[in-house]
Amino acid sequence: MSNAVSKKKSAGGRANKPTAAKPAPKPATAKASPRPAAAKTAPKARGLGVKPLLGMGVAAALLFGAFVVSTNKQPTPLALGGPFELTTQTGGRFGSQDMLGKPYLVFFGYTNCQDICHTTLFEMSEIMRALGPDAPVGGLFVTVDPERDTPAVLKDYLASFDPRIVGLTGAHEALDPMLQEYKVSAKRTPGANGDYSVDHNVVVYLMDKSGKFVSTFDVSRNPADAARDLKRYL
Repeated sequence: MSNAVSKKKSAGGRANKPTAAKPAPKPATAKASPRPAAAKTAPKARGLGVKPLLGMGVAAALLFGAFVVSTNKQPTPLALGGPFELTTQTGGRFGSQDMLGKPYLVFFGYTNCQDICHTTLFEMSEIMRALGPDAPVGGLFVTVDPERDTPAVLKDYLASFDPRIVGLTGAHEALDPMLQEYKVSAKRTPGANGDYSVDHNVVVYLMDKSGKFVSTFDVSRNPADAARDLKRYL
């Protein structure tokens, strides 16, 4: 009987005793797979990519520098003017060689012009007077109507303006080449009773002391301002 009880207790004891949990098996450690061949060459590929980018950057910088240089270059002066020889209002001769040594304001027009020619010559005279009577500057009034603008007519017409303005006329054989050299167009427009007007460029050219074209010159501004600008070429 004691043996039965002992076996029973023993059986009960085993049934009531908590069973210790077995530790979970360690997960298998994954072996690192070999690095793909491409990964080994990645740094080299990146290195090859930097060089073209640097090259492109240098090329862009050079192109930009060339653009800046080209935009900062001074424009080529317009080829305007050339040799000529015509008759003055006093009957003398005046040619391109006589322009050397001082700047000239050159204007093309005619004495029968309604308003603009008279106004332009007046403005030229005011600028010259602002420079003073001894300033080495000259002016040319070249007619585009040589049939009517004889030396005597030019002399009478120019008497109202600064004496440094020289009137020029001549035959078409001598005058037309000068009009072409100065890019001046002149076209007759018929009027009433056989009269006519002459359409022409209304611009004053500034020629320097060597007889070369500088630019067009605005004579309609304040005479003192224009004189100050012209004085730089004396």
